[in-house]
Amino acid sequence: MPSFRSYFFERAIKVSVKRAVRKGVRGKGLDEKRQMLDAAARRLVKLPNNCKVVPIDIEGLYAEWISTGITLKHKVILYLHGGGYALCSANTHRPLAARIGKASGVKVLFPEYRLAPEHPFPAAIEDAVNVYRWLLHQGFSPSNIVFAGDSAGGGLCIAAALVLRDQNEPLPAAIVCLSPWVDLTSSGESYRKNKWIDPYLSIEAVRAAVRMYAGDEKPDHPLISPIFADLSGLPPLFIQAGNHEILQSDAEKLAAQARNAGVPFTLKVWKGMWHVWQISGDALPEARKAIKEIGVFIRKTFN
Repeated sequence: MPSFRSYFFERAIKVSVKRAVRKGVRGKGLDEKRQMLDAAARRLVKLPNNCKVVPIDIEGLYAEWISTGITLKHKVILYLHGGGYALCSANTHRPLAARIGKASGVKVLFPEYRLAPEHPFPAAIEDAVNVYRWLLHQGFSPSNIVFAGDSAGGGLCIAAALVLRDQNEPLPAAIVCLSPWVDLTSSGESYRKNKWIDPYLSIEAVRAAVRMYAGDEKPDHPLISPIFADLSGLPPLFIQAGNHEILQSDAEKLAAQARNAGVPFTLKVWKGMWHVWQISGDALPEARKAIKEIGVFIRKTFN
């Protein structure tokens, strides 16, 4: 059962979104939106204790090594952030990635892949695949790498794994998806059912992001919307979603595709939770519990 604190969090999100609309935030340019998100994240979201961040360059792509305390050697989470393929950065998602790394006892590699509309599909997938190959060249074994991502980052994890599979390359040990955006056709029931209760996402905003990312491709392309892909041969999936988000059906359809393909999966739909509530960190009991469960899954995967 959702906590009282989660109820007030959800109400606060709804109020913030309404205020943003009144102030015309949705009408601002993309660069300004990105700057506002980065500034808000730096002000409001804190890193866990003992967190160390080391910037690196991967073939011209900015990335960060993130570690918290003692971590298992030679094991890593490759984290791909959400933001509709057009927004967000290490500044907005570094705390979430750090908490997942801390719960898992491993370090995190966080790349800032290229964003749409300047770099539409398949640029983000190319970057994710190249960063994974870079890890292999650094001596990491595929069995010691886990992909993880939220929202668009979750879909990007699946798409990158599909590309690697189709090119007969070794796959990571597992994939963790938080509220994955894997149906850019918005065909799921939750897009209608949860339209009025989702405090964060709207169908209009989702469709605008689709137009920026898909470019000239149709949104049902299996690498744009992995629910239309054959997932055979992929590693185990760990999927979390909330039943107050319009993307609930995305997670459920991804799990159904995994089942059809014989891919092991774990799906948990959290009551009363919204899109990527895990990013609330220590301030929300459900976020702490969800991240703890992710950590347990990753530790078991590596063990």
